[in-house]
Amino acid sequence: MTAVTDGVLAGTGPDRRARQAEIVAALQPLLPAHALLWQAEDTVPYECDGLTAYRERPLLVALPETEAQVAAVLKACHGLNVPVVARGAGTGLSGGAMPHAMGVTLGLARFNRIVQIDKYSRTAVVQCGVRNLAISEAVAQHGLYYAPDPSSQIACTIGGNIAENSGGVHCLKYGLTLHNVMKLRGFTAEGEPVEFGGDALDAPGLDLLSVVVGSEGMLAVITEVTVKLTPKPQLARCIMASFGDVRHAGDAVAAIIAAGIIPAGLEMMDKPMTAAVEDFVHAGYDLDAAAILLCESDGTPDEVEEEIGRMKAVLVGAGATRLSVSENEAQRLRFWSGRKNAFPASGRISPDYMCMDSTIPRKRLADMLLAIAGMEKKYRLRCCNVFHAGDGNLHPLILFDANDPDQLHRCEQFGADILETSVAMGGTVSGEHGVGVEKLNSMCVQFSPEEREQMLRLKSAFDPAGVLNPGKVIPTLHRCAEYGRMHVRKGLLAFPELERF
Repeated sequence: MTAVTDGVLAGTGPDRRARQAEIVAALQPLLPAHALLWQAEDTVPYECDGLTAYRERPLLVALPETEAQVAAVLKACHGLNVPVVARGAGTGLSGGAMPHAMGVTLGLARFNRIVQIDKYSRTAVVQCGVRNLAISEAVAQHGLYYAPDPSSQIACTIGGNIAENSGGVHCLKYGLTLHNVMKLRGFTAEGEPVEFGGDALDAPGLDLLSVVVGSEGMLAVITEVTVKLTPKPQLARCIMASFGDVRHAGDAVAAIIAAGIIPAGLEMMDKPMTAAVEDFVHAGYDLDAAAILLCESDGTPDEVEEEIGRMKAVLVGAGATRLSVSENEAQRLRFWSGRKNAFPASGRISPDYMCMDSTIPRKRLADMLLAIAGMEKKYRLRCCNVFHAGDGNLHPLILFDANDPDQLHRCEQFGADILETSVAMGGTVSGEHGVGVEKLNSMCVQFSPEEREQMLRLKSAFDPAGVLNPGKVIPTLHRCAEYGRMHVRKGLLAFPELERF
């Protein structure tokens, strides 16, 4: 095997080289030779996740193939006080899987086996590296599918979905990842086996399943998941509704929910977004509309016919200028293809984009779109908007060129402005993409020092040494103080807690 020093990055000091050699020596007996990477050219692919604006190379990458190897790696790292960052497919969008400069990236993509399918209990046991879409493909023969469907479902893994509590375009009716899993199995930071949840509808003791789902790899390393499966509906049809202004489109979303209708999917796109995706996938979108809604109904044919009729009446009453209803499955999938390809379509019209993720009350959708339009002028950058409108989850895509440091800086300010405006409107800084490194500053805005301290105490209960994904999600008091002072200097926002410093 190549000497450790051959893989050390240029410009790194002796401390890094010595630490790297120490960790490699500890892990080499635990993993096959091909499962331990430390040369620079081998670790580059792991330096970021889907948030490519922020990068860091790990000391080394461990690629275990068995649970025993995962446990052994964790025990060794814990004994050496080495940070560990678990990674799935790397499709995350908040920097949650960005490596620690002095730590180990624990790649779990090789855990890609579907262990068991039980069509009678409508469950499947899958390893953490199984792709989201692969679950539905495997159980389709039984008339079942896995409901959460993030846009990256062709590539993202169920372990990553657990970490971020992912949703998707059908989460309004069928719920997020949390609502579609029953049991998790994995290891603590010390490498001890642990389970959360159970095979029954309820599990004894504290409900730690809902604590771990969405914890962004800070509490445990999950290797196996028991998911719930949903029967395929007999029929699904989708309405594409056009609106002449975003206010009417936003009001229509609130009106549908107020009418007691829970669509299978309820998505919103503004004019720049529809133009980008239409040029890419030719979904049949109305390019003259200021915004469009995709409203889906599923169930029995009679249920769908009745619900489509009710939704059409609400949409027309809310000011829709045009309605198109899918006539067959191919057309329905074509309508959704545009929404599913919003991110790659944006990549075709800009060198880079930063996808934000926050939530607001549904009634404020139009207010947020208008606020973002003002931010485009303020920061001199374009923004395409696509929303999980039914649950108020926003995904503005800020277009910029990462090769221009000034554009990157303005993009970061633009994104922070969106997140803080979301909080001011009664929302949150994250919907389903997580906090990672991207939203650390914005966490200072939403949560008080006391609330952040409680978060740190929870992490400490699971990971006393703080080795699992450190430096993510929960900002330090010092970081928030500095961020608050910056805002006060700029006259943007007052931080009452600064009076303590």
